[in-house]
Amino acid sequence: MKQVKVLGSGCKNCETTARIITEQAQQLGVEIELEKVTDMAQIMGYGVMSTPGVVVDGQVVHAGGLPSAADVVKWLAA
Repeated sequence: MKQVKVLGSGCKNCETTARIITEQAQQLGVEIELEKVTDMAQIMGYGVMSTPGVVVDGQVVHAGGLPSAADVVKWLAA
């Protein structure tokens, strides 16, 4: 199971990012545990200054703007 965190304030882009990740995981048949992190101190602890940020298994893989579905597939397949 992959541990995925979406870092952000809960804005529209953050919600869309979480939805894209969930949809791609379902299509790939990959089990994920998705957590939304809204605490700015925690977000900055990852070194993310631009949201939404995405952390997969403890590693920051994305920061700022919406990720593409292809990017999400790469993160989940790794």
